[in-house]
Amino acid sequence: MVLSKSNRRQRLRFRIRKTVSGTPERPRLAVFRSNKEIYAQIIDDVNAKTLVAASSRDKNIDTAKVNKTEAAKLVGKAIAEKALKAGIETIAFDRGGYLYHGRVKSLAEGAREGGLKF
Repeated sequence: MVLSKSNRRQRLRFRIRKTVSGTPERPRLAVFRSNKEIYAQIIDDVNAKTLVAASSRDKNIDTAKVNKTEAAKLVGKAIAEKALKAGIETIAFDRGGYLYHGRVKSLAEGAREGGLKF
């Protein structure tokens, strides 16, 4: 059976979500990567609430003329800054079925540089 790219990612996502879930003490940093943009949310799965969100469509990141990998790093730093303001220091990283490579990796590195621990 040949899986489409989206079906393969969906299966990987479900496999990751079996083990990674966000608690109020250690929420989950979820990443979504489209062809043009990248989005990140910090989620408390127990209460089903998004605590903090950032994306490459935010005004300060959108106006910075950088390539997609550098924009992902800026998104990571932005979400770390917002999370620290909200009192969140440690998180569980959910790569969303994407390989830990390229834009997903640079977002994670930006979040680490911003002060998040995972």
